[in-house]
Amino acid sequence: MNSQYAIAVHILSLVNDSPEPLSSEDMAGSVGVNPVVVRQVTGLLRRAGLLTTQRGIPGARLTRPAQDISLLDIYRAVDAPETVLKRHRKPNPACPVGARIQGVLDDVFDQAQAALEAQLAQICLSDIHQALAQPA
Repeated sequence: MNSQYAIAVHILSLVNDSPEPLSSEDMAGSVGVNPVVVRQVTGLLRRAGLLTTQRGIPGARLTRPAQDISLLDIYRAVDAPETVLKRHRKPNPACPVGARIQGVLDDVFDQAQAALEAQLAQICLSDIHQALAQPA
């Protein structure tokens, strides 16, 4: 998985915390990426219905309160893979381990993915806001 997810949480946290509209350049300065990356991720968040923006006008707004946006909503918004754990493609079917490893790993990986998504569903953007407000 690439860094779009972390960037998306960062952008939504900025939008949630800022009393003033932020340009993509402002956000890029905080995230530490090119403004093009911010615009790409913002587009994904907008298409997922988490943000609204207006063409030619800087700034974005959350479409619903931060406590109603889960980290799972954000995960799904950025085209996250179906599973973060990837299998290797061509195990040797003539090998006793190679013949069965895919099926065994599928079960383990499916359980791990379900646990990840369940955890992300329990944390909302307002939780991130509160954590950011704590002293480092």
